[in-house]
Amino acid sequence: MKQVIIIMGVSGSGKTLIGQLLSKQVNLPFYDADDFHPKANIIKMKSGHPLNDHDRQNWLEILNDKLITCSKSTGAILACSALKEKYRQQLSSQVDHVHWVYLDGTYELIRSRLENRKDHFMKADLLKSQFHDLEIPDYAIKVDIRLFPQEMADKIRAELNILS
Repeated sequence: MKQVIIIMGVSGSGKTLIGQLLSKQVNLPFYDADDFHPKANIIKMKSGHPLNDHDRQNWLEILNDKLITCSKSTGAILACSALKEKYRQQLSSQVDHVHWVYLDGTYELIRSRLENRKDHFMKADLLKSQFHDLEIPDYAIKVDIRLFPQEMADKIRAELNILS
């Protein structure tokens, strides 16, 4: 069994950046949950409407299948918002060796990042709905997004006792 690391947080918190950096350092494949969204979800978000639980259902099932497979073979790092506990439960169902990492930052900081982001379907206006839905897990490794990316990756590796 290989370990699965899920990096979670609201859009703009740095999940993809940190996931890719960590992937290179610990030699686990990286997946971005955004790449698995059905086209209808992307269109909905681009038009400024937040996703609901129904919109996320199939997406979470696809991601869970991917994580089950990865946990039995290569392991993985997944960048995924996973805002609600029920989403995290669905994502990690039947997946062994899951480690959760929560990228923690203020609304103001993340909003400024989103406003400067180019060509992404998640608009800054949807950030309030993400913070509203966010249920911060007490079991996750909490990482302050004000740190430099390398410091964030170092903290995650130290907490998980992973050498690079």
